[in-house]
Amino acid sequence: MESFSLILAIVVVTALAFDFTNGFHDTANAMATTISTGALKPKVAVAMSAVLNLVGAFLSVEVANTISKGLVDETGIRPEVIFAALVGAILWNLLTWLVGLPSSSSHALMGGLIGAAIASAGVGAVHGDVLVTKVLLPAIAAPLVAGIAAMLGARLTYRLGRKADGKAAAKGYRAGQIASAGLVSLAHGTNDAQKTMGIITLALVAGGALAPDSDPPLWVILSAGIAIALGTYLGGWRIIRTMGKGLTDLQPQQGFAAQTSAATVILASSHLGFSLSTTHSVSGAVMGAGLGRKGGVVRWSTATRMFVAWGLTLPAAALVAAIAEWVCGLGDWGTALVAVFLVASSAAIWKISRREVVDHTNVVDDGPEAAGVVTQAMAAVTPPPAGVTGEPAAAVASSASEPKAPSATTTV
Repeated sequence: MESFSLILAIVVVTALAFDFTNGFHDTANAMATTISTGALKPKVAVAMSAVLNLVGAFLSVEVANTISKGLVDETGIRPEVIFAALVGAILWNLLTWLVGLPSSSSHALMGGLIGAAIASAGVGAVHGDVLVTKVLLPAIAAPLVAGIAAMLGARLTYRLGRKADGKAAAKGYRAGQIASAGLVSLAHGTNDAQKTMGIITLALVAGGALAPDSDPPLWVILSAGIAIALGTYLGGWRIIRTMGKGLTDLQPQQGFAAQTSAATVILASSHLGFSLSTTHSVSGAVMGAGLGRKGGVVRWSTATRMFVAWGLTLPAAALVAAIAEWVCGLGDWGTALVAVFLVASSAAIWKISRREVVDHTNVVDDGPEAAGVVTQAMAAVTPPPAGVTGEPAAAVASSASEPKAPSATTTV
């Protein structure tokens, strides 16, 4: 009984550690465009996002129930299986954070849970219909829907604001962007914090501490909300840089359209119990908004690397989790070995990240990657935006030496 209680406690702590990495990994979803356009200072933005993530965690449990009751057969799951799933998810989160790629924490968790469950109980332990309808299909649909909505929204805002006063319009859009960023943060807490609630609830059911089909207890909801809020406050600055600067250059009008579209998709999915990726939704919206401005372009070299990471997330996390589950199956010493490996790997990734520090002081600086060939070609043949309002000060300063030479994109 002591050994069982210990493994259950380890699972809960590891789940909260995943929730923490989810917070700093996905801060960019809510605040990257707000920071990049200058609507909010970096530290203020992440503090606001952290508070709203915590509030959002209490709004619903539908996604948590999808995790704890729907995706895998909870009757055949042991706490060690869930621990192995979390190992795969955490390591993928940290690796993609290290290289600044906005991959999906949600799919890392799903992949880890699927891989560990199959390694433990076979393919039959995974409910394929739930995987397809509530995980895979939303993964494809969410970025497309958010991207199209953001592109149309950005075009509409420019059309409606053609005759508006430049300074007044810029101020209004920045205020709207702050409000929409808050909505994304609230939606993120409603969707992503619930995934950790679901995984902890599943562990408690597997360990006999909760009856099958139970909703998450209040202490689980509170602890998951606090963990993701703390991670959000630290800020995943590397991914914020990629999302805010690496995909496209955004103006306040585009940032407002992107965040509003993404928040709508995320909140609707949370209400329906879809465990979609907030990262996919926001990334799709950012790219759509980038194409919504006349003369705007998307850096397809960065986008391609991001798409590759999206495709690898589920299988990579599943493979690591399956290996971890096999080692855990060797006995208590195997579980201890996996735990040591997780801590050591996490520490090594953090140490490597210190070689090039990205934080709130340099997050809006241009990253090392230059525009790709496709981007350069599009910029060369696309006419500059006409009558664009809300031109950021940095863009004005950068073109001061050549005031008559228009630019195809605006640097924030």
